[in-house]
Amino acid sequence: MSQSEIDTLIQLLSRLPGFGPRSARRATLHLISRRETLLTPLAAAMQAAADTVKVCEECGNLDVTEPCAICRDAEREATMLCVVEDVSDLWALERSAAFRGRYHVLGGTLSALDGIGPDELNIESLIRRVTEGRVSEVILALNATVDGQTTAHYLSDRLSEFDVQVTKLAHGVPVGGELDYLDDGTLSAALKSRRSIS
Repeated sequence: MSQSEIDTLIQLLSRLPGFGPRSARRATLHLISRRETLLTPLAAAMQAAADTVKVCEECGNLDVTEPCAICRDAEREATMLCVVEDVSDLWALERSAAFRGRYHVLGGTLSALDGIGPDELNIESLIRRVTEGRVSEVILALNATVDGQTTAHYLSDRLSEFDVQVTKLAHGVPVGGELDYLDDGTLSAALKSRRSIS
């Protein structure tokens, strides 16, 4: 491996989330020092993923089949549609095993600063799914950020003309959380979302 190939690998790794130039250099050295057990299998797995992974045209999930396994699963509740910002949010909800409906991946959030408007997101396909399908509830599982909440309000307005219930995730104190360690926004949301104990 020449120095230019090493530099290219470092530059590519430094583009990954959570990696900077230093961590990319450390990862590159680790991969090269374990060429047979790590670098070669990783390169093969990445090539296989590049060749086979597709974006589901129905929901936006990633899978090797079209439509994805979630969309094909007849056991899932087709009347419930959970809207998420990106695939990582879908995977997080799936790990929890708390939701057994279908998903819709927006591909981001509305952001005036970044120039992301409704046309850059998968909003029209969401509207199509609501009008064509048997959807009775749309759950807006968007992050509690300014852009996430702006997107939630926009979607709520767009969906108000349809006979569909629009809900959002509750925000507040996490299970096992201690009040002293929570930020002001989380505490405020928890107080506003309080409910009776009985």
